[in-house]
Amino acid sequence: MHAPSPLPTGDGARAFAFDGAHVVSAAAFAGHVRALAARLPRAGFAVNLCEDRYRFLVAFCAVAVRGQVNLLPPTRTRAAIDEVRARHPDSYCIGDGEACGCDAGLLPSGSHFVHLPQRLPWLDGPPLRVPDEAVVAIGFTSGSTGTPMPHAKTLGALRASTARNLAALESLWPAGMQPQVVATVPPQHMYGIEMSVVLPLLGPVAVHRGRPFFPEDIARALHEAAAPRLLVTTPVHLRALVGSGVALPPMAGIVSATAPLPQALAAEAEARCGCEVRETFGSTETCIIASRRTALGEAWRLFPGVRLEPRPDGSLVTVPGLPAPVLLADVVELRGEGRFELRGRQADLLEIAGKRASLADLTRRLLEVPGVDDGAVFQLDDERAGVRRVAAVYASATLDEQAVREALRRSIDPAFLPRPLRRVAALPRNDTGKLPRAALLRLLHCGEDRAGC
Repeated sequence: MHAPSPLPTGDGARAFAFDGAHVVSAAAFAGHVRALAARLPRAGFAVNLCEDRYRFLVAFCAVAVRGQVNLLPPTRTRAAIDEVRARHPDSYCIGDGEACGCDAGLLPSGSHFVHLPQRLPWLDGPPLRVPDEAVVAIGFTSGSTGTPMPHAKTLGALRASTARNLAALESLWPAGMQPQVVATVPPQHMYGIEMSVVLPLLGPVAVHRGRPFFPEDIARALHEAAAPRLLVTTPVHLRALVGSGVALPPMAGIVSATAPLPQALAAEAEARCGCEVRETFGSTETCIIASRRTALGEAWRLFPGVRLEPRPDGSLVTVPGLPAPVLLADVVELRGEGRFELRGRQADLLEIAGKRASLADLTRRLLEVPGVDDGAVFQLDDERAGVRRVAAVYASATLDEQAVREALRRSIDPAFLPRPLRRVAALPRNDTGKLPRAALLRLLHCGEDRAGC
């Protein structure tokens, strides 16, 4: 057993977090963590609801230092929080104000809640240490393909994933320089955990404490960062940023995940921002295991040490640091030399009239129609003559349904043309860019004029 390494890693004087007004050193962060850890209640688990990324990091590390486990619900709705706490009765909630829901009726009545003050206390002391074998977080799958499932993460596993992520990205910035990350994804999501929480905690990286949403906010946060700048985002945020025309500072690179990134959007973003766009592939179960430069091709490249084995029901993934191989629902085709291409999920594969397609590929073709801003193709629950119908919703400022239908006829087999196809004001994506199925079905029947019904 190795001796626990200090947290955060690196020189205490290094920049750890920043915004437009302040830069917080790694040593100052450690002092905030010590003070909060001393005030936490006796418990086994904490539901970390902090909105401010720096406060999330302080709470995340304080919980781990106390020997407790951070619970990361798939969403921060009342129902999701209730479900997670029901599974872990020995738990409390920790947050930083109205944004976390503590003043908005999201927390169960009578539940124990730790509220982080506006001015965080500070306490001197020895370096913070947590054993690598300690479980520091339990993340939950999104539930888009079923019931959200818990997956425990040890500090050692997160340390290994951080090393792989840094190795895959470090060619984007000059050797010896410290990148500064601006992230649009919430810290509770596993992608957000990897790229904006454990990256600064376990690697030589600083992170912006906010979670900018609109293009102007993203641009402002990037201007507050020092070079080299790394934007961690989603296709939805990237599309809005590229189309906004807002002035952006030079960036070292852009990272995208949570939803498929259209190749045309990746190429447009590279031309607009003057840097590479790297798309990552991973899951709550495995963390990030592969990446690609989407503008140049569809093939993914596995990280060193990761093995992928196609199976009839998905793909078996072996990742260094994980105790056992993980079966994912993704169907892949190996290309040799550690490369593979996605063919969709097993549940997404369609067979109609002896022809095959995948929902992921159909959605990609919808998004490639010029003028379509967002969209999704999915199957309906009802069956007619034993065949489940394919439906689609899309958002566009210029194209009516007939125009999109005609465009799709040029790239999709008639058997898989979406029926119905509905134009809507906006798609009901959650804060990680995913589309809950129930919300899609409601939107399909509401149509453009009543998208919020």
